[in-house]
Amino acid sequence: MSPLPTRMVNRWEKRRALMLPPGQGQLYWHVLLGEDPEARAIVQEAHNRLAGLPGLDLVPQKFIHLTTLVAGYSQEITDHQVNVMTEEATAQLAQVAPITVTLGRVLYHPEAVVLEARPADRLRPLLEAAKFATRAATGRDGALAHTAWVPHVTVAYSSADGPAAPIITALGKQLPERDVTIRSIHIVNQDGPETVWDWRPLAQVRLGTS
Repeated sequence: MSPLPTRMVNRWEKRRALMLPPGQGQLYWHVLLGEDPEARAIVQEAHNRLAGLPGLDLVPQKFIHLTTLVAGYSQEITDHQVNVMTEEATAQLAQVAPITVTLGRVLYHPEAVVLEARPADRLRPLLEAAKFATRAATGRDGALAHTAWVPHVTVAYSSADGPAAPIITALGKQLPERDVTIRSIHIVNQDGPETVWDWRPLAQVRLGTS
């Protein structure tokens, strides 16, 4: 997500052909942070700074998240396989204590504005557990949402083409840091188009459950 973009791109227009209709979705491994006070506070700070700028869809507070892995299409993964994924991830993460990461550094992508979660290496056990569990249940590896895995929390998506400079000027490169402790990861069915935010958590795996 570097160097800084000069232009923002309409994410939804770019992804229109990939959007699924209601009743079809994808299963994601997400760290859901909508109830974490520190995550909510820093995302609200970002939203306050971006308020009034056109061409941005702010991520709703209840859906603050850190994406780990795309498991596959919901219609291709059975309830039994979801149970297997949950059991396998629970076993993988049984000895992993809750993970504390720091949010504060702002990263810019032509399609989104995000907060980097640092240090990234601390979150590697979540990704490896999600990969292992997905492979064990479905025979497939799952997929990263981006080419390279850079753990982050998205604060806004670009909904229009336009210059990036006003956004970068308003938000800057660094917010007052907040430490967030991750205690679980969820399997979430994102049903239908991304823009409707029809998220349905199917399972929760807690860290350090041995």
